[in-house]
Amino acid sequence: MNKKTFYVLITAVSLAAPSLAQTFKLVSPDKKNVVEINNTNGLQYTVSSNDLTIIHPSSLGFEFKDEPAIGTNMTVTGHVEHSVNQTWVPVVKTKHGTVTDRYNELELSLVEKSGPMRRMKIWFRAYDDGVAFRYQLFGADNIGDRQIIRELTSFNLPAKAKTWVADYGSYTSSQETEFQPKYLNHITEKTIAGLPLLVELDQSHYTAITEANIDNYPGFYIGSLKTDTGATDKVDLVTKLSPLPGENENGVKARFTNNLLTPWRVVMLAASPGKLIESELIQNLNPACALKDASWIKPGMSAWDNWWSGDVKMDMPTIKKYIDLAWAQHWPYMLIDWQWYGAFNKPEADITQPAPQLNMPEILAYAKAKKVKCWLWLYSSDVNRNDNFEKAFPIYQQWGIAGVKIDFMDRDDQQMVNWYRRIIKTAAQYHLMVDFHGAYKPDGIERTYPNMITREGVLGEEYSKFSTRITAGHNTTLPFTRMLAGPMDYTPGGFLNVKKSEFRKGSPTQVMNSRCAELAKFVIYESPFTVYCDAPEHILGKPGADFLNNIPTVWDDTKVLGGYPGEYIIVAKRSGKDWYIGAMTNDSERTIQLKMDFLPVGKYTLSSWADVLSSPQSLARSEEKVSGSSAMNIHLDTSGGWVAKITANN
Repeated sequence: MNKKTFYVLITAVSLAAPSLAQTFKLVSPDKKNVVEINNTNGLQYTVSSNDLTIIHPSSLGFEFKDEPAIGTNMTVTGHVEHSVNQTWVPVVKTKHGTVTDRYNELELSLVEKSGPMRRMKIWFRAYDDGVAFRYQLFGADNIGDRQIIRELTSFNLPAKAKTWVADYGSYTSSQETEFQPKYLNHITEKTIAGLPLLVELDQSHYTAITEANIDNYPGFYIGSLKTDTGATDKVDLVTKLSPLPGENENGVKARFTNNLLTPWRVVMLAASPGKLIESELIQNLNPACALKDASWIKPGMSAWDNWWSGDVKMDMPTIKKYIDLAWAQHWPYMLIDWQWYGAFNKPEADITQPAPQLNMPEILAYAKAKKVKCWLWLYSSDVNRNDNFEKAFPIYQQWGIAGVKIDFMDRDDQQMVNWYRRIIKTAAQYHLMVDFHGAYKPDGIERTYPNMITREGVLGEEYSKFSTRITAGHNTTLPFTRMLAGPMDYTPGGFLNVKKSEFRKGSPTQVMNSRCAELAKFVIYESPFTVYCDAPEHILGKPGADFLNNIPTVWDDTKVLGGYPGEYIIVAKRSGKDWYIGAMTNDSERTIQLKMDFLPVGKYTLSSWADVLSSPQSLARSEEKVSGSSAMNIHLDTSGGWVAKITANN
């Protein structure tokens, strides 16, 4: 890993004198983003970008069980500032081959002015693409756990700002719902809004609130202090932590004995929503790779047996058919889903024994002969029961299994967050990649443990089986909302494409967008382990199979060329010297101008796949010579798309 790091110590002060300054200002390296901290009348912070206030004065602190709240009666006893400018190379290149990590940081040490004289630290960072902060809490005088009831972090924003809200309605969910466009004042004290929360201040100021590096702490959601939807020009969004099992919304959220570092609270900032997609801020806020050897971690495409398409045929011919699909398309993986070990979510479930009708040695030998490796699906309770994974994971390594897909956790409380980390670390010991389903949002842990290669936590393609929720508007919203947090296992590739008016729920599963829009998802949606959801007969020998043949899932560069949530998106991604472009629109026909000024000097061939109007299963294939000065208009049908591959001419 090539890495250059520059640390500049600006100030180092540690004084107990109460006369020490109680207001601070931290500016991003490019001078555009500013976070101001004011402790004159209680601890507050403010965020601005390009001279516009984004987060108005907002509170910081905590409430505890059986002790006073902390954050309103404190004095700053020391502050340290420093700057970092470094680059690092991801093991799994989700967006860029090399990542720049450049920020200015302020560390504040605080102590209460009276009473128990408890301490707290807060770190603030200002990046060119956002700001972030995190707390450190310490043990109490009394021996034993401290118990957090509420985190007092708030985000005070204009009430009439536009936002996209995924209200899960519960702290125990698979985090699978739509991000609905609303005004911020529609968020109430009852709202349990998932993250990231995208906010449009105006057409040149966008922010997204989320978190990074969740460890020994619950996930957080957004609500507001009041249910009044129009009485003020501001809305104070509050942090709502996922309660521990057995606790209610007003109960204990986290327990700790000694030092506790919270996750980073992240305010992503950009002049356009597309620039948020390009940001590496979430991974930058996580520690460097913890694995001494990560060479075994191999991203790639995967075939997936036909549960999604309507039937569950857990038998040898079906598994071999999907291995054949992976081989034919030059994909490295095939995912064997539920029922491979028979009964699941039951005390007698044995995740080391295949169902009687399956011959695992024969399956693995067949896959190896086709240069395909297998993944295995697991139910979370079967994994956890009696620490079954401690026994199963080394067996999977002996079998040559590439990774595990673990499902139905549907929680992000402190205990579950710690369970995720235990699973990820144990999987790494046995060279297993991990795909969590029924999962909470990503937090950048894939930088530290790159075997955590993707996760669900998204309203994905499978919902087309039994609902009308997978619309073109939803599909064009996801890149600007859920995907800002990190990889999402949406499982694209439904190729029984029909117009919205013709869509019928059932089996085999239809999707209400064009074949080309479906291809575009493989470029636009971020998932280093990308699972193709449909049956072999719907892609092999059919239009678009050539585009998906040996398609990359990781990228050396990512450029969002245009788009707006729920309307359209066009993205260019580079793998080596080749560029891939994907575009999708909502229910409206659309013409987009594509400028190729992102191409280096040289001559190129552009191979494109385009919609055939009013024929959603058809594609128009063409080739032309282009250069960095080229521009072209691309036309997208209703719920349509467009894809291209650009290769250099030698």
